[in-house]
Amino acid sequence: MEVNFGNVAKNYAQYRNDLPDELLESLKLRGIDFNNKKVVDLGSGTGVLSRAIYNEGAVVVGVEPSVELIEQAKVIDKSIGNQIEYINTYAESTTLDNGLFDYVTVLRAWHWFNREKTLDEIKRILAEKGILIVMDSGFISKSKVIDDTLQIIKAHMPNGELKSAGAKAESKQFINGFPVEWFKEWQEHKFDLKETYKFNYTVSFTNKDWCGRVGSLSWLSGFTENQRNEILDEIFTHLVKEYGDIQHNIQHGCFITILNHL
Repeated sequence: MEVNFGNVAKNYAQYRNDLPDELLESLKLRGIDFNNKKVVDLGSGTGVLSRAIYNEGAVVVGVEPSVELIEQAKVIDKSIGNQIEYINTYAESTTLDNGLFDYVTVLRAWHWFNREKTLDEIKRILAEKGILIVMDSGFISKSKVIDDTLQIIKAHMPNGELKSAGAKAESKQFINGFPVEWFKEWQEHKFDLKETYKFNYTVSFTNKDWCGRVGSLSWLSGFTENQRNEILDEIFTHLVKEYGDIQHNIQHGCFITILNHL
């Protein structure tokens, strides 16, 4: 099934802004300072990370191939007075100038890239001694709410299967949430591993919010709007029947790898 995040852009903007405060704090503890730095955020989506870095005093350029996601990012930015530039293109060919950026950041997107071409592009646009920060996050809880939800989605998938997103489906072994193959690729492209680490955090959802979050997942992006609504209605009905009107505290994991360009 083809993945098209433009189909779920509104859900993504509204329900995928769970960037934990601990993320930027953990980077600061490791000497990452965005103030007065130039940053390109690859796969910027609806701008959740771009805005956080911008608020730290950086000049940020978001690179995103989905027009619909950029539109949602601009709506949010306008409402709070942010001035972030977004370029509608791919991470593999950013069109940005050589050696311009102090940092390249990636959140929840590395597994969608052509990694070889993207690494070549990152080396081109990074300044001397620039830093690449690859991050991911998602729910890790084994709660029955998640299991029930995934079973309903699985029943609607054409092949009855739920595979990991993008390139993650190709890997069987992970280090701190990242496929082991990626570390070898980074090394081959002369990116020195400074640190990889993870932490957990909790996000609370109402039944409606949880369905909104589920509606932003890549698994649902290949369905038509009517099909997505039918699936989400089925999940909502099940949640109300099974759990009533309660808050679901869903544990998430945040995974970070910091790489120095040699």
